[in-house]
Amino acid sequence: MLYDITADNIAPPYNEYEYFKDCDQLPFRYQANTFDMVNAWWLIEASTLVYGEPGFVTETFQNKAGLTEVKFFEDITTQCFVASNDKFAVVAFRGSEGRLRKGDSDPGYILADWVANFNFLPEQWDRGGKVHRGFKTALSEVWISLENHISNLHQKNLKIWLTGHSLGAALATLAADRFSNVQGLYTFGSPRVGDRDFEKKYNVNTYRFVNNSDIVARVPPSSMYSHVGELRHIDSQGVIHDSANRRERKSDDSPGELKNIFNVLGLTGRSLTEALAEPIVDHVPTLYAIHIWNNIPEVD
Repeated sequence: MLYDITADNIAPPYNEYEYFKDCDQLPFRYQANTFDMVNAWWLIEASTLVYGEPGFVTETFQNKAGLTEVKFFEDITTQCFVASNDKFAVVAFRGSEGRLRKGDSDPGYILADWVANFNFLPEQWDRGGKVHRGFKTALSEVWISLENHISNLHQKNLKIWLTGHSLGAALATLAADRFSNVQGLYTFGSPRVGDRDFEKKYNVNTYRFVNNSDIVARVPPSSMYSHVGELRHIDSQGVIHDSANRRERKSDDSPGELKNIFNVLGLTGRSLTEALAEPIVDHVPTLYAIHIWNNIPEVD
């Protein structure tokens, strides 16, 4: 499966994308407690879908994915969908938006997303350690009503799954840690969220996808915050590796980050345009979805 990135589809929403294709043949394995590529595909589909308009998102969850109950939680910075059936629920946070939604003329919500991203000073986290202030504030916008809803679903014995891309991944990480009664969390292109103390206390089954040189996965700096969860790295050929190799580990520390800056500036032999484009294009969620789909093992 191929997907060309153009100026028209580099930023969400992705209304022309075919979501949950063939999901009847690849049902979500909602009771899984270890990594599962099919579940990764379902959850990147959800993370990509939630950039859309609420009506479109709701209809797609219901008609394509068989998640018949859909609730939308929204405030200035934060948008989250909870889609469920009688077996499981998917809590999917929307990432940073880069273009106006259909029918809107006020770009205030776009600005609010980026204010949250850049408000990265550490702030005490209720479960231990310190976290990115902007992410904590953004989650707090919807937390009371969201927690009540997913608590009700949990009491009905539904398996709770969380996911998100970009800013949505960061919010899903904090929500998973705060709620704790979750079956698993899959994130895609996530920035770092909390400090080393947060990382040490974090105890959620988490799988963190990074597509090649995705620039968002490199920020904020590792001197301030750490990643959580098991890394699944997508290399430049679209092959997914289940742990960081030596080169990837180096890129996750400060000298590696400095090298990445030089790469972005075109100082390692590539043209400036190419060097600038690759880390941005690699962040596009539809590319994550295509690569993960292509790595699902064939079933005889």
